[in-house]
Amino acid sequence: MLAPVALSSTVYNFDIDLSDVDRHIYTSLSLRVARHPSETEEYLVTRVLAYCLEYTEGIAFSAGLAEPDVPALAVRDLTGTLRVWIDIGAPDAARLHKASKAAPRVVIYTHKNAPLLVRQWAGASIHRAADVELYAFDRELIDGIATHLERRTAFSLTITDRHMYASVAGVTITGAVTRYPLEQT
Repeated sequence: MLAPVALSSTVYNFDIDLSDVDRHIYTSLSLRVARHPSETEEYLVTRVLAYCLEYTEGIAFSAGLAEPDVPALAVRDLTGTLRVWIDIGAPDAARLHKASKAAPRVVIYTHKNAPLLVRQWAGASIHRAADVELYAFDRELIDGIATHLERRTAFSLTITDRHMYASVAGVTITGAVTRYPLEQT
């Protein structure tokens, strides 16, 4: 009997011209992002867009699903201290509780149903729940970029008033990034 073969991650290269008007950031990013075999294209796109929205000195991708106890993205200061824990998708309440104790700022970016996530977390024990930031991307934006996803993808991304404009493969895709407050317990 043959032993099961572990699937390896696929590396995607992103060349992004980022214009974040809200934060006065204008730069070109070259990102190498590993996609785990169980990771959807939508999740990958959400991670990359979250990186762009949070782009600052010290931001980095984690090893992803291979390191379940760390955030998908993290911002560390020059001493290595965790400043921002950035998660993607739909983390459970226990993970948010842990994150809020580990970092002064916790942000979740999701391509899922944000109001449903807020209801799932309601009543759960989450340290500093009122300070946790939950942002949802318009599905059309995520799906539109995922449609054009290749192993090497180049696009320009403009952010203004938490609205994103992505030009990829000659097509402009737009969508808002909406904040959802977590309910107080």
